[in-house]
Amino acid sequence: MKFFIDTANLEEIKKAKALGILDGVTTNPSLISKESIIDKESIMNHYVSICNLLENEEDVSAEIISTNYMDMIQEGEKLSLLHPKIVVKIPICEDGIKAIKFLSKKNIKTNCTLVFSIGQAILAAKSGSYYVSPFLGRLDDISSNGLNLIKDIKNIYENYHFKTNILAASIRHPLHIIECAKIGIHAITSPLKVICDLVKHPLTNTGLDKFLEDYKKKF
Repeated sequence: MKFFIDTANLEEIKKAKALGILDGVTTNPSLISKESIIDKESIMNHYVSICNLLENEEDVSAEIISTNYMDMIQEGEKLSLLHPKIVVKIPICEDGIKAIKFLSKKNIKTNCTLVFSIGQAILAAKSGSYYVSPFLGRLDDISSNGLNLIKDIKNIYENYHFKTNILAASIRHPLHIIECAKIGIHAITSPLKVICDLVKHPLTNTGLDKFLEDYKKKF
């Protein structure tokens, strides 16, 4: 399973890279708005900076802000030219599906985002999206089971041999990551803190303290 970090912060990306487990980055307009970026040109430069940090890692999802077909295409093509690592992130809607189809035919990788239903995921795959991003945490917030959605999408994709990769998004806690791994999906995207929380276990801390205490007593 690939680990993407969901951020636009360069320092967080550096920390994730230092862990040695980073496979890529996903961003969105909300994450971009948190950074010290003053104009659209600076946003483009910021995407390039993220790509340049990754060296041999894989993809950087950069989301369009356009909402109509022609503007989506133009913005998507512009983003794709920034760097070979860029994946154009497009929200699920009628014009979005058409834009994904158009860009996919031009061999431009896309990430269909804001997916909350099986039907949306089927359309993403049919249109040729490279990734589909179901949002687990936001479904959990409204008492719906995001993991069940992931399972159903994976089953349907396998039934029809769709090549679209499932990228679980809106990851809220380590259990989301673990359950996604059990399901066998392609990738998750998560805040760095949630990935780091996978390291933690109280028995590990207790065991380490005991080892060090015994060593000090002896030596």
